[in-house]
Amino acid sequence: MGRQFLLTAADHQKLGAYRAEPKGKAKGGIVVIQEIFGVNNHIRNVCDHLASAGYSALAPALFDRLSPNFECGYTPDEIAEARKYVANPDWGAMLRDTDAAIKELKKDGPVAIMGFCMGGTVAFLAACKLDGLSASVCYYGGGIAKNADEKPRCPTQMHFGEQDQGIPMSDVETIKQKRTDCEIYVYPVAGHGFHCDERGSFHSESAKLAWDRSMAFLAKHMT
Repeated sequence: MGRQFLLTAADHQKLGAYRAEPKGKAKGGIVVIQEIFGVNNHIRNVCDHLASAGYSALAPALFDRLSPNFECGYTPDEIAEARKYVANPDWGAMLRDTDAAIKELKKDGPVAIMGFCMGGTVAFLAACKLDGLSASVCYYGGGIAKNADEKPRCPTQMHFGEQDQGIPMSDVETIKQKRTDCEIYVYPVAGHGFHCDERGSFHSESAKLAWDRSMAFLAKHMT
């Protein structure tokens, strides 16, 4: 359904992206932000799913500055390799690349952002620091708690798994206390990556509920 695309950030950095379009007129655009595994099959599937719901979806390759065209799966070796790219994350560069995607989608109407894992943190930071977003949806963003004093400029929704070994519930409680302006959902039997049906941590019931909530949230705010 989608196609490869090329974006240019404000600092002239060129990066790849995957773009999926709806069959009819788009209801708006959604920037989809990757996990540490790149714009892989899972992220492309998210874009395709959003396109089937009537949105233009664009996933910028945020690791192109470090390793062009990087993508991987979920074996222990692949996970270890992917983690190298976020040992010292350059959030500023990721936001510049995200901003390029937002600007590209603006011609389709209102723009939202949806991110997973690392991308969940980027989606939150984008809501706080970038212009042009109507809504932000953040799935299990591990860096949100450290940035919870930042105030989103657009309606923001978050999803966390209670069994997430990487994001303690104390972090989620911190976010809840500091960000009473956000919708925050916790899924009791879900772990990290519960939305990805290619991972062992996939939890179908939690994933469906989170997705339904995400779609309702986007429909409400993308007007």
